[in-house]
Amino acid sequence: MNIGIRLHDTAPGTLKERLGFAREQGFTCAHVALSKVLPDFAMADAPALLTDELAGEVRSALAETGMECAVLGCYLSLATPDVEALHKTQDIYRAHLRFSRKIGAGVVGTETPASPDSGMDWAACQTEEAFQMIVDRLRPLARCAEEEDAILAIEPVYVHIISNPLRAERMLEALGSDHVRIILDSVNLLSWANADHAQDVIGEAIRRLGERVSVLHMKDYTLDGEKKKVLSTACGLGGMEYGQLLSFARKRDLPMTLEDTRPENARQAREYLEKAALKL
Repeated sequence: MNIGIRLHDTAPGTLKERLGFAREQGFTCAHVALSKVLPDFAMADAPALLTDELAGEVRSALAETGMECAVLGCYLSLATPDVEALHKTQDIYRAHLRFSRKIGAGVVGTETPASPDSGMDWAACQTEEAFQMIVDRLRPLARCAEEEDAILAIEPVYVHIISNPLRAERMLEALGSDHVRIILDSVNLLSWANADHAQDVIGEAIRRLGERVSVLHMKDYTLDGEKKKVLSTACGLGGMEYGQLLSFARKRDLPMTLEDTRPENARQAREYLEKAALKL
């Protein structure tokens, strides 16, 4: 199995050092969010910072450590009411799509949250109006991904606009591009209302999105009964049953990147998944 980690969850260091730390802990791929691992990288300046020189440095660091970049993170909201800010954000996405090809990244990963200035609550995010808005704003990025021969991968999240497998499936159909795929993070699909049938939620996601999933984000969850919330944690520290996900990952040969780990428990989380896979 190709199991990786978010690079910003490793011990602090340079990009190459972090990749080395991940490799030493047995990981083979990484989720790279440049603004979280390069001290001088500001997302607002991304179009100018994503140079050929930086691409060469990242590509060399990956090669020297024997790691691959499964996900290049670009988690910016497209749901702002500020048109100028929207266009700037779309330019940042375009720059990441170009850069992903230069470093050999599998996908550019993102989500569809409401922006802080939108005033959108959960109910507003679930409306048809919000769905059509986000599809319209993703459409030029889909075209850019096609032009750059890159992949834009959307991660459905229960509290976001693309919030469940059905909306994700509709989004893919509306965009109509093989260069738009899915990052499947099963815990992000869970809420207090559906966590008691988590395996059904995961099964629906695999059924509706399976062939369009490019990466799995892997973590675990616990339930906070007082706050009625699903809390995410590292693999093996909660109640997640991984059989469906691991069988799906094996069948599709999908990269998996761990989330919510710390340097001291990342290896344990990886080994937990590997042991679970041996029981399938």
